[in-house]
Amino acid sequence: MAFRSHSGSQQTSGVALHNASMRGVRDRPAHIEQRGLSYRRSAVAPYETEPMLASTSAADSGRQLGEGIRADFPILNQKIHGDKQLVYFDNGATSQKPKQVLEALREYNEGYNSNVHRGVHFLSAKATRGYEDARAKVAQLINARSSRDIVFTANATAGINLVAQSWGRKHLAPGDEVIVSVAEHHSNLVPWQLVCQATGATLKHVPLTRDGQELDMQAYAKLLSPKTKIVALVHVSNMLGSLLDTEFVVEQAHKVGAMVLLDCSQSVPGKPTDVQALGADWIVATGHKMCGPTGIGFLWGRQEVLEDMPPFLGGGEMIEHVYLDHSTYAPPPSRFEPGTPAIAEAIGLGAAADYLQDIGMQNVQDFEQDLGGYLYERLSSVDGITIYGPKPERRGSPLCAFNVDGIHPTDLSTFLDFEGIAVRSGHHCTQPLHHALGISSSARASPYIYNTEAEVDSFVEALNSVIDILK
Repeated sequence: MAFRSHSGSQQTSGVALHNASMRGVRDRPAHIEQRGLSYRRSAVAPYETEPMLASTSAADSGRQLGEGIRADFPILNQKIHGDKQLVYFDNGATSQKPKQVLEALREYNEGYNSNVHRGVHFLSAKATRGYEDARAKVAQLINARSSRDIVFTANATAGINLVAQSWGRKHLAPGDEVIVSVAEHHSNLVPWQLVCQATGATLKHVPLTRDGQELDMQAYAKLLSPKTKIVALVHVSNMLGSLLDTEFVVEQAHKVGAMVLLDCSQSVPGKPTDVQALGADWIVATGHKMCGPTGIGFLWGRQEVLEDMPPFLGGGEMIEHVYLDHSTYAPPPSRFEPGTPAIAEAIGLGAAADYLQDIGMQNVQDFEQDLGGYLYERLSSVDGITIYGPKPERRGSPLCAFNVDGIHPTDLSTFLDFEGIAVRSGHHCTQPLHHALGISSSARASPYIYNTEAEVDSFVEALNSVIDILK
């Protein structure tokens, strides 16, 4: 309800003032967002900021990645199947969470669990600031121009579906073409199949090079035409480990007026990501592969592109005004975040972004290159093994997908588990890629920042033993 000041002019209600202040939190450019702050009610102002105690990290303690940060990940310190020390090499599917992320989740759930954006009470305002600060932390991690360029989604899959169903349904028509590749995760393939079926557009696929190690960029260039409206490709393959030539992809796509979406699910966790330098129109990534919780991911898009996209899902929070027969919609990112969001998970993702930034993404990349090279070298010594993808120097990830002659990968993974080694087997949500390679499945070992060369040695020793048993 509005009230009048002593001068008689109409003033904004307390609710509107609070909502305006929360919009201010959401709208701050990424480079001026506050990091590492907690909030307390003050008699002077509704909220003041005070710095939290700095968390222990590899950057501020001088510890090394690998063994030096394992204490941050309590789940790794366990034995399974009786006396087998856990070796977790399934990070390509899901990484583990450090204590800093677990604590952020606990603090929210125990201390200020509340809904965001519209509440004027203490808990709601604190939750809102935590949620929006998490958006700013993600923006900083990938060097976005503004936190408003970050849309929280359930995962990378949800982000791709958002682009396909919003931008795709608006801009695609019969005769238009969408380019993906044979190496895509199903989450960057099935959504485009659905939208092409709905709009009449044609789906085209970039093949592999003749050696089957990476995408064929010459073939990609030949697929492009004025009919191409969007190119959606994986930045780092979750099976081959190959790194996309993004500069070439973006330059060639934009020459014909096509948009570019990059699936960065495997690259954001392991290498410096600068969306302004990448030049794509959208990227997606998921929290559970980058030390964060499940159920949260993000879509980054250029602001003018996001503003051009209509809502994908309708409901509360994403609206400006609602009438009985029509509605108007909030600007991005709110337009794409209907209903109560995954608040705890977003705050946890912000803590994960802090953790990785404290380490330094260049340090992460250097460590992964070294450990990935060591894993590739040790695996190469195993008799009868085939490792898929390029040599280590051309990889964007330390993961290695492989098969051993005469042994099914699920049998390998099952027997390795008995030895305490967690690897993945199957098609890794890349059935077309496996078909292109002439195989139905593979095993995959994917280390991350807390794994060690000693664990690689244990894995290869166990693998050789398992091969002897199964053969």
